[in-house]
Formats: sequence, structure tokens, C-alpha cells
Amino acid sequence: MSRITRARTARRFSVVAGVALAASIAFAAPASAHVEVESEGAAALAQNVTLNFSAESESDKAGITKLEVILPEGLLPSDIAFKKGPAGWKLTPTARGYAVSGPKAAVGGDVEYSVVVRQLPDAKSVAFKTLQTYSDGQVHRWIELEKPSSDGHGHGHGSPAPVLELKAAAPGAKPVSPTPTTEPTTAAPTTAAPSTPATEDGKAAEETAETSGSGSSPALPIVIGVVVIAALAGGAWWFKRRGTAGGA
Repeated sequence: MSRITRARTARRFSVVAGVALAASIAFAAPASAHVEVESEGAAALAQNVTLNFSAESESDKAGITKLEVILPEGLLPSDIAFKKGPAGWKLTPTARGYAVSGPKAAVGGDVEYSVVVRQLPDAKSVAFKTLQTYSDGQVHRWIELEKPSSDGHGHGHGSPAPVLELKAAAPGAKPVSPTPTTEPTTAAPTTAAPSTPATEDGKAAEETAETSGSGSSPALPIVIGVVVIAALAGGAWWFKRRGTAGGA
């Protein structure tokens, strides 16, 4: 192969490599979208803290309709209150956290909303894994967590979860009491069943129950016996008198 041929081949290879790189960047562009959380001056154990979330759209055909958040350890759905969001959107507690949803956003439009947290956990950072749903049924899962490498720096993920870095807790800050999840009951306490009576009392109770259950009186057999004896006696007297009359 001549030098000229080799030079042409090298130039063609450079052009092809450049096109491939540009294409890879173009196709990778949508993956740059993400969900973020911010809070000015957020610190561990801080109370009544406003968290601002923003969710970027990755779709050019559908609008965002729901953002479901999986709360980190130390936070309960009852600790979250809705502050503001798109028109018509509402917050609904879920088993794992909460969801904000409403009429679909404009196609390609981002969604921003804010919640108030009763108290942040005693931690250095908290992650809010988020499921982003579109009007066409697509669900993008922003749930991956950064893992520290050997040099102390994290490595990137395709769908990172929004993470909020927290400052150290203020001096004297303490966890507040847990949020009550149920209303206190006003029902009267249950009365324990009486203990089992002694054997003799038990037999007497059973006998009483059998007697009352039969519907008859203990004197009834005596009355029946008297009636039978009287009838037999009367019959004997009648036969005897008839025999006497016949002999006469």
C-alpha cells in the first residue's frame, strides 16, 4: 500500500470516527435529563424544611403526569406536606412515600414542585428515588445511587436518584417525637372474662342449666306418681264392687 493510499485511508477513518462520536453524543443527549432536589441551608435534624424538586422531561411526544417518590430511611409519608406545584396537582401518601400528580404537563415541559418536611433525618445526605410517569404510560426510574470509588469520587449512572446533601445538625438539635399515625381510641377497656368456677360449682351450674333448659319442674314426677297410684286404687275398687254386685 502506497503512502498516498495510507493517507487517504487515515483521513477516511478520522471522518468516520468523528461522525460516530457526534452521533453517540446526539443519542446520549436525552439521558442528561434528570430529577433534582434542592433546599437552602438544609441540615440534619432541621425542622419544617422546604424541599424544591425539578423533573426534566425526556419525551417529545408526551407530558409528565406523576412523580412518585420513595422516601429515605428516617422519613414517613406523614412527615411530608405539599406546598406548591403545577396547577391542579396534588400530593397523595403512598406505602413507600408519596406521589404528586395531576393534569399532564406540556409536551417537553419540566415539572417543579415543593414539599415541607417535618424534620430531616440525622444523616449526611438523603436520596429521594423518583418514578417519573408520562401521559403515554412511559415510566422513567430515577433510582440509582452514586457509589464511591477507591479515590473517594462517585462514578456516574444513567438514571441517578436526586440526592440532598445535609449540613451537620445544629447544636442541641434532637429528633422530635414520631408523627402519630392513628387517632387515640376512646373505646372502653375490654373486661377480662371471669375465671372458671370450682368443680362443684361447675356441676351445680350444669345441673341448673339442664333443669332450666328442659322447661319442667322437679315436682312434676311426684304429681304424676300420685295420679297413677290414685288411678290404680280407683280401678281396684271398681272391679271389687262389680264382683260383689254380680254375686248378689
